[in-house]
Amino acid sequence: MAKQPMLKFVSIGRDMPEKRTAEARRQDFHEIYAEFADAKAKEQAGRCSQCGVPYCQTHCPLHNNIPDWLRLTAEGRLKEAYELSQLTNTFPEICGRICPQDRLCEGNCVIEQAGHGTVTIGAVEKYITDTAWEEGWVEPISPTSERVESVGIIGSGPGGLAAADVLRRAGVQVTIYDRADRAGGLMTYGIPSFKLEKDVVMRRIEQLEQGGAEFVLNCDVGTDISFDEIRNKHNAVLIATGVYKSRDLDGPGAVAQGIVRAIDYLTASNRVSFGDSVPEFDSGELNAEGKQVVVVGGGDTAMDCVRTAVRQGAKSVICLYRRDRDNMPGSQREVANAEEEGVVFEWLSAPVGFAGDPVNAVRVQKMRLGAPDATGRQSPEPIEGAVEDAPADLVIKALGFEPEDLPTLWNQKELEVTRWGTVKAEFTTGRTALDGVYAVGDIVRGASLVVWAIRDGRDAAAAILDDLRPAQAIAAE
Repeated sequence: MAKQPMLKFVSIGRDMPEKRTAEARRQDFHEIYAEFADAKAKEQAGRCSQCGVPYCQTHCPLHNNIPDWLRLTAEGRLKEAYELSQLTNTFPEICGRICPQDRLCEGNCVIEQAGHGTVTIGAVEKYITDTAWEEGWVEPISPTSERVESVGIIGSGPGGLAAADVLRRAGVQVTIYDRADRAGGLMTYGIPSFKLEKDVVMRRIEQLEQGGAEFVLNCDVGTDISFDEIRNKHNAVLIATGVYKSRDLDGPGAVAQGIVRAIDYLTASNRVSFGDSVPEFDSGELNAEGKQVVVVGGGDTAMDCVRTAVRQGAKSVICLYRRDRDNMPGSQREVANAEEEGVVFEWLSAPVGFAGDPVNAVRVQKMRLGAPDATGRQSPEPIEGAVEDAPADLVIKALGFEPEDLPTLWNQKELEVTRWGTVKAEFTTGRTALDGVYAVGDIVRGASLVVWAIRDGRDAAAAILDDLRPAQAIAAE
């Protein structure tokens, strides 16, 4: 086990110079924290057993070489650890913060399986990449030569940004279109700042801008520009829109004032953190302060909502989920965090109606688990007569997201979609039925994880480069 650092206590009594600045005191704290964080990272990395079958690596969507960069970290070779980690991951500091490691790498750590507690892989990944930024080890995007081909990317979430990074480093011209006023997709407006600091996301976007990527924001494809215009302008097009259509609630009173979509609620909160003026937040419509909040849903978005409500000063926060804890799709770590913060989970509970307008209560039907459905999960079924009211001033619908009807919105009937409305695309390449058009991330998978979008974006970028090479060779002749 690594030796713990000696903490440096700084006197704040009479012997402190009167003109000592706040910045100097912050610097003292930073030095103490950095020394402690370095020791903890080495300690945790040193716990890796370097097992013969690295389940942590095989259960990572990006197949990050986790054992090797843990070993390098334990040996104090942080720059080499960072260089190895970024070979497979475009945004390791983001994944280190928001990946559900308990379901992926850490949950499959052999030390965890043996009952000794997992190596905190995510925290180490975050630490080495944050250190890389501080030390100037993160290389700018500087292609050795520029190419004439261009790629249009629709959507600036993790899939689109990961693809843009790969393409720009290869010298391909990249233009990214997004209907929001800031790039980043759900990383910017959907994930709370306490989980993913916004300067971390903006830093990567600035890196892409400085590396030659062009961002066209406040641009709604199908309204401000047609899909055909984008397709005619570029050699290839990558669809990385994500899924933003919210699933809705049914039942009497479901359209009452005070019942809001999770995406609207989280976007308002994140805009406030940017310093934007948000009238719906100021009016209380999308602000939980002083309210009895009920969040409906069991995924990671629901966890983001309940924990945001706590931070906004809600009077109470309840989460309703129709199955039990073991069948919850969200991260168990996030559930535990929410419980520690005072959130009450009502398992086997589903809303069947709402009272008041504005809403003042949720009619809650108690459930039990019955026979397994087609996916193998037990289906919830109502318990007759078991209905009760839960007081609520704000109800947040966090039931997941569905794809928008892109073939209709973009007038592209030839763009094939699945019966769920997701775009049909080849596995690993992202190629669609339209020549030169690719698709990645949630618009292909359905609502999924940031790490999978990064994987898809990198894979599709590699396929685009392969497909552009023959054209480049012909042009050279």
